Amino acid sequence: MQIAIIGGYGKMGQWLARHLKSEGRRVIIAGRDRGKLDAAAKQLGAEAASSHDAVRRADAVILSLPIDGFEQAVEDIAPFTHDGQMVFDVTSVKAMPVNAMHKFIKRGVVLGTHPMFGPGAEGMAGRRFVLTPTSADERALAEKVKKYLEERHAAVVLMAPEEHDELISIVLGLSHFIALVYADTLVKTDKLEKASMISGTTFKLLLTLAESVLSEDPDFYASLQMALPGNIKLQGTLSESLQQWRDIVSRGNRAEFIERMSALKKAFADADPNFTQAYGNMYKLG
Repeated sequence: MQIAIIGGYGKMGQWLARHLKSEGRRVIIAGRDRGKLDAAAKQLGAEAASSHDAVRRADAVILSLPIDGFEQAVEDIAPFTHDGQMVFDVTSVKAMPVNAMHKFIKRGVVLGTHPMFGPGAEGMAGRRFVLTPTSADERALAEKVKKYLEERHAAVVLMAPEEHDELISIVLGLSHFIALVYADTLVKTDKLEKASMISGTTFKLLLTLAESVLSEDPDFYASLQMALPGNIKLQGTLSESLQQWRDIVSRGNRAEFIERMSALKKAFADADPNFTQAYGNMYKLG
């Protein structure tokens, strides 16, 4: 099987190329920046080609592209897809990319996918993948992909693209947003360096979260925040909660603080009976 990775010189594209090559697959990478493309191809030991040529020759196509410009890129390669071909995307949102593939790709079978990890991951074992089939043909392909991934000890969940985006607004959108706001707050204290000198485990973990987000590409994070439809509502809920807790503390209302924290503990216990182990786990991580 010959696999084309469009956007193959990006971090995730290179991760996918290395994994597939390690399994003996024939990989072609493609992208707009010829200099980056040739450098990545040399490093990976993969073939470089134009997007049109790569898609024309491939049995399977993986679209590892930025959210911005995704639809235009799909429209550009669509005339070169063919019957019997499988086309996957690996973007962090799903409704828009899946709709774009349905709109322009009329041959072969498309499938929205989301690897729930970054290019720093070592292997697939223990990693999570979300697949978002929307038709019988796509579900059949998703079951084949699921089997392939589970054979490599990955965890796989199937859901609708819209449900994925709703949940990712919480899992990624809200988490990243909190990390950015936390980082912004730390910088405004003008005590970041000194605080780090006496930091405890909780601070270290929150700081690691903030630093991990800040170390990534701002363009990607901006695109993700703008693309997820549930982000604005969640950020509004976060702002309301922050103000409520701030009011409780500023009024010195100890009883209300304890009542609200106890209610939260119950809610978490209902969702995960083992959640109290988190305190010990935090120290293991820290």
